[in-house]
Amino acid sequence: MATSMVSSQPEEISAASYVGFDSITRQIEHKLLKRGFQFNVMVVGQTGLGKSTLINTLFASHLIDSKGRIEPDIQPRQTTEIHALSHVIVENGVRLKLNIIDTPGYGDNVNNEGCWDPIVKYIKDQHSAYLRKELTAMRDRHIPDTRIHCCLFFINPTGHTLKPIDIAVLRKLAEVVNVVPVIAKSDSLTLEERAIFKQRVMAELQYNQIRLFPFDADELDEEELQLNDRIKEMLPFAVVGSERSVIIDGKPVRGRKNRWGVINVEDERHCEFIYLRNFLTRTHLQDLIETTAQIHYESFRSKQLLALKESSAKAQQATAVST
Repeated sequence: MATSMVSSQPEEISAASYVGFDSITRQIEHKLLKRGFQFNVMVVGQTGLGKSTLINTLFASHLIDSKGRIEPDIQPRQTTEIHALSHVIVENGVRLKLNIIDTPGYGDNVNNEGCWDPIVKYIKDQHSAYLRKELTAMRDRHIPDTRIHCCLFFINPTGHTLKPIDIAVLRKLAEVVNVVPVIAKSDSLTLEERAIFKQRVMAELQYNQIRLFPFDADELDEEELQLNDRIKEMLPFAVVGSERSVIIDGKPVRGRKNRWGVINVEDERHCEFIYLRNFLTRTHLQDLIETTAQIHYESFRSKQLLALKESSAKAQQATAVST
């Protein structure tokens, strides 16, 4: 009997009357809303750059205690080990389980060689845990996902260049996770200094071939590609975080005072916080999650399975030789 191949490009037709399958998007939305969503974000950077404060500012909630100075003459407290915190945030009926992974400030020791190893190991461990559950015979219907979707990399606002250790850490991270660089406490720079510093940072990252998120893909349409181009032109985001309210024009806004006056965190003339927030939550949240699964995890998975196959083949050869 002859068999016919299914055409890769089937003809598109319109139904003669209403069928109802256009409701599938509402069905999917209903299931997703019941289940909720999850976003795992890691913060990496030197001590004292306001990592905790920025996370709290981004999600308009007090999620993680700041380790900044309690008093002017007291040194900032330090995170000494990788620490994960989970919160469920609800907005207009949408539940977001937010996992925040706080990491120790790197570069604080006399010898900083390999200081990135615990961070990279943690990221890979989450891939490994997901793979183990995925390969079990009786796996869960919904595998708990602790894979890191986004790594916010905090750059010290020196106004000069990145340190060699910054380049080393970024290179290692970019291989295993979506990296989004931010210039922390950018209000310590003038707008002119900030613009020059951003150019220097991006030039160094491009020279060292460090791949940053977002990535372009074949399935992206023209509008999505243009949005990605605008984001890439803005990297690294120059941000300011603050949980405090200050009064500007008689209205309370999130901000802080510096030597030039009052900084309104959500004023694009003062910093790029709103661009970072919109990018992370309003335009690229799902893309960050999908890229983690389809690129970073898939790369890890294929390497592990190939290694397992090779190990099994060697074991079979050894058994054959011994018999």
